[in-house]
Amino acid sequence: MKKLSLLLLILFPFAGTAQQYFYPPVTPQIPVTDTLHGMFLTDPYRWLEDKSDERVIAWTKAQHESTVNYLKATQAEHAGLREEIAAYMDMDYEGPLQKEGKRVFQTIKRKGDKQSSLYTLLNGKKKLIWDPVKLDTSGKTATTSVNFTYDGERAAISVQKSGAEISTTYIIETRTGKILHPPLENTFGYQWTRDQEHAYFTIRSQEDISAQTPLKTYYWKVGDPASSAKFIGTTADAKDSWYIYDNRYSDVTFYGQSDFYSNSCFMRKAGTLEEGQKIYESKEFRAYPYAIGDKLYILTNDNAPNFRFITADKSNPGYENWEEIIPQGETVIENVEVLKDGRLIVQDKKDIQSRLTLCDGNGKVIGPVQLPEVGNVNSVSYDRDEDSVYIYMSTFTSPGKMYVASPENFKWRLYYKRDIPIDMSNITGEIRFYESYDGTRIPVIMVYRNDMKPDGNNPVLLTGYGGFNVGISPGYYGGYAALINRGVVVVEPGIRGGDEYGEHWHRDGMLMKKQNTFDDFNACADWLVREKITSPSRIVARGGSNGGLLMGAVAVQRPDLYKAILCAVPLLDMIRYHKFLIARYWIPEYGSSENEADFRNILRYSPYHNIRSGINLPSMLVRTGANDSRVDPLHAKKFTAALQNNPGQINPVLLFIDYNVGHGSGQATKQRIENTLVDYEFILNQLEVK
Repeated sequence: MKKLSLLLLILFPFAGTAQQYFYPPVTPQIPVTDTLHGMFLTDPYRWLEDKSDERVIAWTKAQHESTVNYLKATQAEHAGLREEIAAYMDMDYEGPLQKEGKRVFQTIKRKGDKQSSLYTLLNGKKKLIWDPVKLDTSGKTATTSVNFTYDGERAAISVQKSGAEISTTYIIETRTGKILHPPLENTFGYQWTRDQEHAYFTIRSQEDISAQTPLKTYYWKVGDPASSAKFIGTTADAKDSWYIYDNRYSDVTFYGQSDFYSNSCFMRKAGTLEEGQKIYESKEFRAYPYAIGDKLYILTNDNAPNFRFITADKSNPGYENWEEIIPQGETVIENVEVLKDGRLIVQDKKDIQSRLTLCDGNGKVIGPVQLPEVGNVNSVSYDRDEDSVYIYMSTFTSPGKMYVASPENFKWRLYYKRDIPIDMSNITGEIRFYESYDGTRIPVIMVYRNDMKPDGNNPVLLTGYGGFNVGISPGYYGGYAALINRGVVVVEPGIRGGDEYGEHWHRDGMLMKKQNTFDDFNACADWLVREKITSPSRIVARGGSNGGLLMGAVAVQRPDLYKAILCAVPLLDMIRYHKFLIARYWIPEYGSSENEADFRNILRYSPYHNIRSGINLPSMLVRTGANDSRVDPLHAKKFTAALQNNPGQINPVLLFIDYNVGHGSGQATKQRIENTLVDYEFILNQLEVK
């Protein structure tokens, strides 16, 4: 063993920080060969897809135990790290007051609580009305959504267990917390109708997910047996969704079908189930109207990748009668709030920073809305009943603040501020730009300790996502303080596939252009080296879900750029991804190997299919959740097995399974702390930060 370790150190000095060689459990190859579009593809680890197989269960357990034992044996523990993570995640928290009708509610979590609870204010006192721990004392059951009636007297509260995203919905009376009716099981979305006596809900069971069954939506008289709910809509394919919603300030209902990026839309009178009038349909764009009185308002990317704002009369709602109020511009329109007097508050962003502009009812600019402080506008909302505007602002080093003002004068007053016991006094954040390999200008957030010097030796955590219109924006980086205060530079590029510059930015990182996403991320690593921020031996990359696909792709394409990679809940077998769980929803983003053009494109980047024999990849920690209902753990298992059996793989490839979570949501406080500790210890040890 000593001779082998010495030989490996001589031959592979870049991998020398693995203090001892990793001997994973043996994974047998049981080849299965498919023929796709005239090409033979052999899959040696197809057998790992069956999570109910006793062999797979035993293999998974052995892999996880080997990982835990290896990390314990090779990693140094960083004094105070757990406490610093806990200080951010386990503290007294009181959220902003939430007004519903004449009622007031607040989410509260005390230090030591396993989950957050819901309180109401009655006679000036706070009264507990909902605590998910009373349903499950383990703390593994979490609240996923709260939907109040307009008067706030009732609420529909949905919960999930162990991150499985299979929900149960309870209807409570909000003065006492009393559960009014038997719970609705296997719900996926619940909405009150305009009359507040009925509701729309969609059913999604584990069986539906496993069989990829199109989901069904129902209309329910609240309090009746759930079995009496009336079926009102579904789709022909599980890659599509059926949606419906009422409007608080107008007597119309909108419904239709959609995929991730396009939709049809029908309108009918609220409270009826009559066939509505089709007012919009596209296979390329999306438009979801809302109504106020006799007017419809639509923020849409229809022939406008930076979005435009549209209005129409309720009496003539068809697309041909839509009238553009605010045309597409050079910046991306994120939101438009319609005030009682007809004026408009427009939130747009330029180079990932948001701002507010006031316009008249015809879209003519009145002027910028003066903000109460310098910072990014994370969100803006308008309370029509009280005629008040709320904004939420944050910076890299200060937690978010909520302000409220009358739109008459925009004299802001502080409505909510959260004090977090995290030391950010020596931390700086900034937005910079670099060029990708094709010359595209990419924004990047860098947050670092004030004494950081461009000496080419700074430890860097490079994180990214790059898909599904999910982009970066300035926000509070307190969750990374335990790393940054130890000298780690946190870097987050706004790579293509996100929404940083509108729909064209997204489309330049999807389908046939998905490779742009990976190139942009790798180009960021190259740029960091050129700028003498760091060197490849001091970069750890991290990403999850679609970002896990990103991690797998950059690992196999540019293993020379990274010291280590943390790859969480990843998509990695892109030839077969769409066959499992809810993944058919993502065909509009990635395509499907059932289509020949898509197949040939996907095969070029699918990480599982692009592992090169004899090539050593960076050390990898591949994380997954046993209860994941989005991305099947098979991706992590097959990719890990293939790399461990690759004769050229010297650096350790470690599979970590959390048996009490799914894709990541709903974790109890202790779970969040422990899982973050695993990640941060891996990052710090790989970066050789003391």
